[in-house]
Amino acid sequence: MPHSTVLVVDDESDIRRVVVAYLDQAGYQTLEAGDGTRALELARDRRPDVVVLDLALPDLDGVEVCRRLRTFTDAYVLMLTARAEEVDTLIGLSVGADDYLTKPFSPKVLLARVATLLRRPRTEGAGRRVLGDLVLDPDARLVSVAGVDVDLTRTEFDVLAALTARPGQVLTRAQLVEQVWGGGWVGDERLVDVHVAHLRAKLGPDAGRRYVVTVRGVGFRTGPG
Repeated sequence: MPHSTVLVVDDESDIRRVVVAYLDQAGYQTLEAGDGTRALELARDRRPDVVVLDLALPDLDGVEVCRRLRTFTDAYVLMLTARAEEVDTLIGLSVGADDYLTKPFSPKVLLARVATLLRRPRTEGAGRRVLGDLVLDPDARLVSVAGVDVDLTRTEFDVLAALTARPGQVLTRAQLVEQVWGGGWVGDERLVDVHVAHLRAKLGPDAGRRYVVTVRGVGFRTGPG
């Protein structure tokens, strides 16, 4: 999406240079940072739409940078990691990352992931939804349980919005990927499970189990509350 701003955070200058070149050519505004401290400064001052964030940084690691980003911005975060171990991915996503890529990666794939994040469908005008004591307002992008606001990331909200749009209907992981990440997304569908787990935790142990129900071997649905 031309004119959107992408902040590229990686301590390897060669990687930054290649990624920035591809983004520039595609019409994005780009920012660069070689460490977490500078990344946070730029994010506060320039308010990027997407942050491409390496997990391994020389000062603050990517997990901590992402955690701090989420205190003041809802920019999409695409996490990069040189380690394929699942724990790294899970840790990164637990602090609000929206997607991830494992190094080495094709700059064209990264470019496609950024474009997919920026064109992700948003639920608009669908009206306020009430399931028991859970309330979701798609227009205001607000969620509350028993009158208490729940602070969700963009992705967590979109997963819940997709499920509450069809109360009681089972959505497969593929359907959730289609609705939340968009048709152009390519990756591991287990990403859905990670976001569902974090969504449940934020709704609370009781509400999380009641309102986001796993249908084994199929996908997820909303519960009656």
